[in-house]
Amino acid sequence: MPYRRLPKTDSARLKALKTLLENNDIYTVKNRFIDWQLINQAQSLYEKLLTASEQYKVNLQAQTRHASKTLKLQRTATQYVSHFLQVLFMCVERGEIKKQQLALYGLEPNTTSLPNLKSTEGLLKWGIHTIQGEKERIKKGGRPIYNPTIGMVSTRIDIFKETNETLQTFIKRTQTSINNIQQLRPMVDKVILNIWNQIEKHFENELPELRYPACRKLGVVYYYRRHEEHLFEE
Repeated sequence: MPYRRLPKTDSARLKALKTLLENNDIYTVKNRFIDWQLINQAQSLYEKLLTASEQYKVNLQAQTRHASKTLKLQRTATQYVSHFLQVLFMCVERGEIKKQQLALYGLEPNTTSLPNLKSTEGLLKWGIHTIQGEKERIKKGGRPIYNPTIGMVSTRIDIFKETNETLQTFIKRTQTSINNIQQLRPMVDKVILNIWNQIEKHFENELPELRYPACRKLGVVYYYRRHEEHLFEE
């Protein structure tokens, strides 16, 4: 015999509620067998879940698009910071810049390798240290490093930082949408369960070949176990 199972996805939840609400028979006084308050709850939750689901899709699409843009800008900013620091290390190696001045950049005097620039946090941290350090060294009378200049590095870091902040806003919006949906799911499932119980109660005395199609028409979803014959289909 087929068994009933509540929807597991939001699209399935919406479909179950929509199927129920689109059947005018349950709204007529003569045939009404589902509590009106429950129907009103179903209508309200359907609209809320639909709105939340659509908002989630919009936010996720915006986040995905912006994430791709941010990644490209991150790669560019990483290259500029990396190249600048490599030139800085070569200047120290040639004796053009004293190794003690590496402290201005947040680096140890004997540093010869690049700091961690792979993460967003690492790039922003060392990008800012590099910009501040170069400006401080020039203020003390040091000759500027070229190819790239610190101005070029600063521009790439600023652009990436601004874009990343926008991305974080999109991420927060997407997470808020997810939280809204997660809060609605238990309420939706409870209403669907109550409605399905009332539907099945109404048709419990009908023959199986009539009962199951009638319940399906009002949104009740049945499944068959493996190797079980599919009976009572519409």
